[in-house]
Amino acid sequence: MSFDPGMLHNNGHTAYANGSGPGIRETGVVEKLLTSYGFIQCSERQARLFFHCSQYNGNLQELKIGDDVEFEVSSDRRTGKPIAVKLLKIKPEVLPEERISGQVVSSIPLHLDGKSAPGQVPTGSVCYERNGEVFYLTYTPDDVEGNIHLDTGDKVSFYMETNKHTGAVSARNIQLVKKKQMRCQGVVCATKEAFGFIERADVVKEIFFHYSEFKGDLEALQAGDDVEFTIKDRNGKEVATDVRLLPQGTVIFEDISIEQFEGTVVKVIPKVPTKNQNDPLPGRVSVRMGFNDKELPFGEKDTKTKVTLLEGDHIQFNISTDRRDKLERATNIEILPDTFKFTKENREMDMLSAQRNHAVRIKKLPKGTVSFHIQSEQRFVGVVEKEVVGNTAKNISPTKGKEKESEEGVIAYEDCGVKLTVPYHAKDLEGGSHPQVGDKVEFSINEVKRTGQQSAVSIRVLNRNASGAKRLHGFVAALKDNFGFIETANHDQEVFFHYSEMCGDLDNLDLGDTVEYNLSKGKGNKVSAEKVTKVAAVNGIGEDVGGTVMTGKVIRPIRSVDPSQTEYQGLVEFSEEGWYPIMTTHVKQFICGSKVQNYPFGIMSMANKSDCLQKGEQVKFQVCTITQTGQKMACNVVPQRRAMVECVKDQFGFITYEVGDSKKLFFHVKEVQDGLELQTGDEVEFSVVLNQRTGKCSACNVRRVSEGPKPVATPRPDRLVNRLKSITLDDASAPRLVIVRQPRGPDNSKGFNVERKTRQPGVID
Repeated sequence: MSFDPGMLHNNGHTAYANGSGPGIRETGVVEKLLTSYGFIQCSERQARLFFHCSQYNGNLQELKIGDDVEFEVSSDRRTGKPIAVKLLKIKPEVLPEERISGQVVSSIPLHLDGKSAPGQVPTGSVCYERNGEVFYLTYTPDDVEGNIHLDTGDKVSFYMETNKHTGAVSARNIQLVKKKQMRCQGVVCATKEAFGFIERADVVKEIFFHYSEFKGDLEALQAGDDVEFTIKDRNGKEVATDVRLLPQGTVIFEDISIEQFEGTVVKVIPKVPTKNQNDPLPGRVSVRMGFNDKELPFGEKDTKTKVTLLEGDHIQFNISTDRRDKLERATNIEILPDTFKFTKENREMDMLSAQRNHAVRIKKLPKGTVSFHIQSEQRFVGVVEKEVVGNTAKNISPTKGKEKESEEGVIAYEDCGVKLTVPYHAKDLEGGSHPQVGDKVEFSINEVKRTGQQSAVSIRVLNRNASGAKRLHGFVAALKDNFGFIETANHDQEVFFHYSEMCGDLDNLDLGDTVEYNLSKGKGNKVSAEKVTKVAAVNGIGEDVGGTVMTGKVIRPIRSVDPSQTEYQGLVEFSEEGWYPIMTTHVKQFICGSKVQNYPFGIMSMANKSDCLQKGEQVKFQVCTITQTGQKMACNVVPQRRAMVECVKDQFGFITYEVGDSKKLFFHVKEVQDGLELQTGDEVEFSVVLNQRTGKCSACNVRRVSEGPKPVATPRPDRLVNRLKSITLDDASAPRLVIVRQPRGPDNSKGFNVERKTRQPGVID
């Protein structure tokens, strides 16, 4: 806007006021600037003058708050108040002449440049260092030379300018020295022996990096990791330096649409790529978008499942857009179910198996749709001619993983007057009961579709063969690696059996279980059990259990605890003090003494079948009578063990209790009842169990009876007490405590004080 001095009086203003004559000009600083007017603070005197924007001689867009201006003083005709007219902007003085090197710490926002109101020009800031101190200066877009945009971190040089009215220091004539080295992101796409390659996130390009440039654990670096790096030129090629790991998922190359599209495959991926094929996305799908058909590429990784695609397949998919070059492709491709209705391919039904033929385009059917067998609805009745011989997978030793093939059995039956035989397997038996030769059974017939081979299934025993060997009852007394022992029904002997003779699941067999078996003689006339079958529990220990609970001592354990003894049964000794009659030649007399009685016991006598009773242990028991023999035996035997905890470590400990050759008994902390934490010296009750595989004993069901003495702090030795008493403050050789730094609180207050003391100015605590 140009200024015409002749308009001064036409606008109703006088050329002078406040004693200043016409033509005298003053200087001041723009203090406030609005759309059509503003205010100036005079430099030579204390005055604040109004001015209208029409009185400014220059581009009003360049005028801002803080600018130095020169003006004349006039008065308003209506109000008589002094006003400023004929304004001119004064070019600021740049000091010093020497350029200063610094760095941009806050760049000017791009979205505000050129859009702010008059007087609200956006600013940035730069910093520089002088004598170890860092100073900050503001700048505006007009202060940058070359009309370029500066970014945070750019190296710059500039002059300093001091506003003589406000004293504010700012940067002027800013020149760019060096742009900040930008950090790039990417994903490691390949790793070699001493170098690797990164797929960049800013452009569709890979960049080389050497392992010496990786800042982190090189052993943990692998393909697919997100990284950031700096690009540098070396020998005319770009390389990545200062490579650092980023959190997984930081780098994103593409955006996948939420909406799913339907289309048709128009070109499939070749099974054998040609030598000249360089396209990583050789497949094509056609999709209708709006009113036009569009082809989208896809690659091998874009199919949601590893299904073989054919031309013409009806599919659904998402569209992926690469952020770098905006390339669109089809991804998450799935075949729609109606595709198979329109294709002319031959479809077969089968179940998954290991075959040489290669199946493609597999479609999952409901369970039970495909069957290889036909099972008859009719039930047949027959007699077992041959038993199943050998083990099933369930009847192997728990500690050995070898599997033995089982030989099939044979059942004879009649169908329409014709005598027939059919094989059967142990897996087709119902109820876990194994039939024997001569047993009457009921079954169905299963036929294999491919071969026509028949076998008996769903086999159920109707009647046992009464002419066979007598079946005996017993109780499992011991379980070893691949064999065990059975306590007879009279509880006085044990019978050996091998796991191969077990009919049923060996994993469900425990100590004390009731079993049924036959006796047989092997090499050396040794008796063993065969055809061992677990049956429902029976009253195995006897009847007429006495109500009196007696206390005794084990004088002989059972044979499973001490294999060196010949007798199977253990013995409990009961001693009772009292007056007992004796017969002399002429009269009956009473004497005072102790009556000792011994009661045998076996595995079924134990209240806890896994408990391991040792010789000399105190027990509580009751007396019962064996039904078959009338013999009296100990039953419901419960050991009375108490001992001290010797030590407790992380997850285990030891009890001072002698078992065999060891004077310490191991226990695990999970065996401690009520979740208590035991300490050394605690008195505990416990049970002893024998590990059948290792032959070692350990404690279980550990219960604390009483707590041990608490540890007492050891007093200081007399020599140390006498030494401390002899030390004086004047002793130069005595150890001294020197305070290096007084304690302070988190708010810089005096430490360790409940009440905060207020410091008085000039007073030192």
